[in-house]
Amino acid sequence: MKQVLIIDESPLFRDYLKEKLSENTEDQLSAAVAVNALDGIAKIRNLTPDLIIMDYHLSRQGCIEALRQKRENPNTSGIPVIVLARQIDQKKIIELVPYNVKKVFTKPVKIDALFDALSSMLGVNFAIDESPGIVEVHVNDDIIFVEIAQGLNRDKLDLLGFKIVELVELYQIRIPKVIVMLSDIRLTFADGPNIQKLLEIILNSSRVRKKHVRILTRDSFTRNFIESQKEYEGIEVVSNLQYAMDGLLSQLDASMEYAEKKAEIIGDKLLSAGAAEGEAMQLRFKNETKPENTAEMFEGLAVAVVDDDFVIRELIKNTFSKAGSVVTAFPDGREFIAALENSRFDLVFLDIVMPRMDGFAVLRELKDRNISMPVIVLSAVHQRETVIRAFQMGIKSYLAKPLKPGDLLKKSMEILRVNF
Repeated sequence: MKQVLIIDESPLFRDYLKEKLSENTEDQLSAAVAVNALDGIAKIRNLTPDLIIMDYHLSRQGCIEALRQKRENPNTSGIPVIVLARQIDQKKIIELVPYNVKKVFTKPVKIDALFDALSSMLGVNFAIDESPGIVEVHVNDDIIFVEIAQGLNRDKLDLLGFKIVELVELYQIRIPKVIVMLSDIRLTFADGPNIQKLLEIILNSSRVRKKHVRILTRDSFTRNFIESQKEYEGIEVVSNLQYAMDGLLSQLDASMEYAEKKAEIIGDKLLSAGAAEGEAMQLRFKNETKPENTAEMFEGLAVAVVDDDFVIRELIKNTFSKAGSVVTAFPDGREFIAALENSRFDLVFLDIVMPRMDGFAVLRELKDRNISMPVIVLSAVHQRETVIRAFQMGIKSYLAKPLKPGDLLKKSMEILRVNF
């Protein structure tokens, strides 16, 4: 039996990959996991695996140190390695070559490409569902938004369960609420088992009560299928997103969980609910509970804050500088766009209302230049129309002023933890 060692600090990645490697291989393969570089070094020495899958951004001695100790041991030096990295330049890739690194994948990882590599290196075939399907997951006001487009891909539904668990942990959601948006999907009787799989994953991974689940769809088969199953009694199928939100928030008001006015929440905090390319968890083929040390995730991160408010700029700069990021502040969009001639950023905080060049002009310029980077829109609560317009331009991530350091870090962690 061949063995794979997965060294990664993301439980989402470790758990999904371990489960996937262990199934459909007729006992040809087993998987072990390590939670950081130090743990990985010990398990490489003790297990002598046939293949190592390692994240480049590891704490507790780091990826390069783990590879160095692996190379110094004659029993482990020949083990091939696959490295995964959120960002990695050509110089660092060249540095990995002496350590028998065979493949480097950037995150978000293309699952089918990863398993093609595993099949080639291990001589084991994996059953991968290659049917169309896009799954995106994000959280607003303790409501878990799950958006599914194109189809119900079973592998991506498995990933969905791991991601929901991660987000519940990250946001410490005590009373989960879930809105499932089936965007332009038309299903048939043959899709019944996949609908059941979707609902079981959502119910089990979030521990949500059925009365706190809304299915947003215009597909008559989906509605009839769910409403005819007694086991899903209490789950409401709706065709209007505002109605879905209104129903959930009414229950929250009754429990006194929210002190905010319902109208403000519906109007101002719903903005991540639509379908667009962006920072949400994109579980695509071709296209982490909280880390032990938050600074590890943000260490060396290039962050831009574009806002004409000096206080906001300093708040974000101080928050991320303390976490190890390199923060560059711009008082308006024109200076930010000019900086892109020589710089790229891993994360951008963008105000909408600014002098000289506002946030909308910045977004249009990024699109015209085909520059893709995670953008979090900043706006005051009363700027409802401007934020909705930004959302329609494809920006999903939104934070209302006044800002809190904890909220900034949580939303950033959600965006940056895109493993697949």
